[in-house]
Amino acid sequence: MPKYAKEQPVGFKNAVERIAIVGAGGTIGSRIVAALLETGKHKVTALSRKDSSNKLPEGVLVAPVDYDDEATIVAALKDQQFLIITMAPTAPRDTHSKLVQAAAKAGVPYVMPNSYGGDIDNIKLGEETMLGPVGKAHTDEIERLGMQWITVCCGFWYDYSLAGGEARFGFDFDKRSLTLYDDGNTKNSTSTLSQVGRAVAKVLSLKELPEDESDQSLTLSEFLHKGVYVKSFVVSQKDMFESVKRVTGTTDADWTVTHETTKKRYEDGLAQVRSGNMAGFSKMLYARTFYPDEANDVSAKAQNELLGLPEESLDESTKVGIDMLKDLQRRVERMAS
Repeated sequence: MPKYAKEQPVGFKNAVERIAIVGAGGTIGSRIVAALLETGKHKVTALSRKDSSNKLPEGVLVAPVDYDDEATIVAALKDQQFLIITMAPTAPRDTHSKLVQAAAKAGVPYVMPNSYGGDIDNIKLGEETMLGPVGKAHTDEIERLGMQWITVCCGFWYDYSLAGGEARFGFDFDKRSLTLYDDGNTKNSTSTLSQVGRAVAKVLSLKELPEDESDQSLTLSEFLHKGVYVKSFVVSQKDMFESVKRVTGTTDADWTVTHETTKKRYEDGLAQVRSGNMAGFSKMLYARTFYPDEANDVSAKAQNELLGLPEESLDESTKVGIDMLKDLQRRVERMAS
């Protein structure tokens, strides 16, 4: 049965005002926080380990937690309306479940799980990239504990993936080399980190529920147990290469370009993962999503217009990605040490 704001108890405010986020200083978390703060509609609380060195923007409240002490997480989530989870793949595997269980005990009604990627309805792609079963386990647990979820289907993060090394979009900027998957013409849905942040902020700034039966305005309740579909660009590697050359002032002669089949890259990366070498995961993931006949193009489902998201410039976003290079390289060095 549909719920309406008019049916809620006295004092009910039809808005999501109190939002907790895990990973507020991270790659996607920082963009979501910035977009939420920009709306001026939300009180944002960052759950942070006591020893964390992340610097958070002014205006973010900090709640120190100990992931080995559930009571600290429950206390941090008390009275929060929405929990957003963003975590690095290096986080301990049980952290997500610890957060969700604590959220249920704290009475948080809504959770955005740590799943920012492809089309959740594409079961085959999810299974072959290994992300689908993990995402489904997250949402199943949220439902089992009596909460509701909204996830984000945004494709690859364009700027992050461009700067993230040869295993992602094929670019090695230090060597000025590019590995094209197959012929380099397969197009994929991608979203900039900022566009994902804006999309999340737009959804969480909607009314929570329709006021009554006659209220036809867009509400957060319409996104429950679904993906928010977002895109910035639907581009091939060759499209990206043309943009990179424009931004860097280079030509074909400045680059070494090689080709490799997506199927071989996928199988090589998968073999690495199965042998316990997670360095193969990005290679496997990106190669599989660039299969010519089964690419991840969510543009037909994209809700950019519905959410009032802006059009973006490919070249400006390419420049943002290239500017991220040093930061990502430092991060890899920190993880290696």
